Amino acid sequence: MLNAATVRDALRQVKDPELDMNVMDLGLVYDVEVDGGDVRVKMTLTSPGCPAGPMITSDAYRVIRALEGVTDVNVEIVWEPYWTPERMDPKVRALMGL
Repeated sequence: MLNAATVRDALRQVKDPELDMNVMDLGLVYDVEVDGGDVRVKMTLTSPGCPAGPMITSDAYRVIRALEGVTDVNVEIVWEPYWTPERMDPKVRALMGL
């Protein structure tokens, strides 16, 4: 069944190529809304000038669109709140020594 948890699980396939970590563990996904087959994701990047931004956005769109029941996808890049390493999964942060 299509729900926010299913979308979040799918987004674990999307990696930031510079850090080689998925966007969920990095804390880049702020919100996931599912309304029927419409999925809306609010996410950020590690910095406004992130050169991998278009690729990350495209990958997020692709993995969500591939989910059963999805009819429309909107991936919105937001800058508030600004991303900091504190948003990372605590286990990942510890692994990186932060």
